[in-house]
Order: sequence, then C-alpha cells, then structure tokens
Amino acid sequence: MPTFEPMRIRVLLFALYRDLAGAEQLELELPTGATVQDLLSAVRQLPGLAALPARPALAINHEYAFDYETVLSAADEVALLPPVAGG
Repeated sequence: MPTFEPMRIRVLLFALYRDLAGAEQLELELPTGATVQDLLSAVRQLPGLAALPARPALAINHEYAFDYETVLSAADEVALLPPVAGG
C-alpha cells in the first residue's frame, strides 16, 4: 500500500489577496499529487480568502499557469495574482 507524504507549498499573496489574508505569504501542507485546484480549495478555507475567484490568475515558480489540473511538486511556489484594472 503506497504512503502519501505531505508536501509544503509556499503561496505568495499580492495586493487585495494580501490584504484579505493579512499576510504576504502562506505555507500550505498538501498531499503528494495535489493539483492547483486542490491548493485553491485549501486557500479558500483560510480566513479572509473564502471569496477567492473561481479561476484566479496565478503563477507557479514564476511562470503563469492556466491549467488548474497541474500537479504540484514539493517546494513549488504559487503566486495568486489579483485582477488589475487599467485605463
């Protein structure tokens, strides 16, 4: 029977998300094989971040990511990027 070691993922928060969470970054422990969607579900459980959009903009290890089924690896860094307005 396989064992599932937890992995730690650092989540960077910017602008509105940083304000809502009251922190610039979080460290989440997720099971091995967790996806971006799993990470977002965990983030939504945290105080202030329940209203995170269904598909927020994000980057994994400094590269924009669009596939929410991407499997994360131990020590990945995920940045949640709030919407921006311009004019």
